[in-house]
Amino acid sequence: MDEIDRKLIALLRADSRTPTASLARVLKVSRGTVQNRIDRLMAGGVIQGFTVKVQAATEAERVRAIMAIAVEGERSGAVLRALRGFPEVKAVHMTNGRWDMIAELNTDSLAGFSRALDAVRLVEGISATETSLLLTTHRM
Repeated sequence: MDEIDRKLIALLRADSRTPTASLARVLKVSRGTVQNRIDRLMAGGVIQGFTVKVQAATEAERVRAIMAIAVEGERSGAVLRALRGFPEVKAVHMTNGRWDMIAELNTDSLAGFSRALDAVRLVEGISATETSLLLTTHRM
């Protein structure tokens, strides 16, 4: 990844719907170059998809939490693969210290949250969890 790739990713993070021609003008490269770079970044797994940003008020009723996860032995890879199968798990951060992973959870209701917790705790290789609901978020 070079400087143009990093700038391209930053532009796409700001607005993933920006037309390729506009990206090319900003980056001072051809439209084909931009498309080839996007294709290469996607094929290499650097760009894993495009998403929609939802207004905070729309998300207000959702139940959000972080779950600290302890993994048995060298099972982190298997646990990570299993967590990818849960739509409620929005991100997983690998950490050091007491907990091996921090998972971000997002559900529509407390009942859905409870079901997600129960299911995640059954993942083979997870030895312990500690979960905290997110009450408010302050973006920096």
